[in-house]
Amino acid sequence: MESSKLKSVLETLLFVATRPLTPAELAEVVGETPSAVSAVIAEMKEDFKNRGSSLQVADVAEGHQLATQSGYTYWVKKLFRDQTSFHLSQSAMETLSIVAYKQPITRAEIEEIRGVEVSGVLETLLERKLITIAGRKETVGRPLLYATTPEFLRHFYLWKISDLPSLEDLAKESEAGLEEKNPENIAENNLAKGSVQDA
Repeated sequence: MESSKLKSVLETLLFVATRPLTPAELAEVVGETPSAVSAVIAEMKEDFKNRGSSLQVADVAEGHQLATQSGYTYWVKKLFRDQTSFHLSQSAMETLSIVAYKQPITRAEIEEIRGVEVSGVLETLLERKLITIAGRKETVGRPLLYATTPEFLRHFYLWKISDLPSLEDLAKESEAGLEEKNPENIAENNLAKGSVQDA
């Protein structure tokens, strides 16, 4: 397919998609190789940047999605009001952080770390598709294991789970009196880049 046509087709697919699309998925649709798709997407990013566009191609959850630039968050939120985001309680954020850094992890292990019962919080996180049941631990009682989902990556604007700051880095920043880059801050700083919407 001609480069300009491929670029238009990919832009259309990213526009209509309701979730991030991987280069492999896009390649299958357009009949090109994933590397060819990635090269054209890189060109698209430059095009948006050079035009000073309000749009961007966001790299999130190991895929790509068309999103607005962060400077337009106010207008997007004004249009959709509370539909574009939801707020998690402190308890939910703490539990979600533990799952993100320690996954796969059981409810008992989370409760041991937090020191409180977390069944209700886990149900909320499951309902919002931020975590999922990832099997059972091969131990007495075979308790359920919890892990984060692609929706977690999308919500917190991450390409993959390893993009979370390391616990060592968080500890150093905390000791230095700096604001910790926990998942809540990542969401505030990055998720708000527009059309990456919450469930």
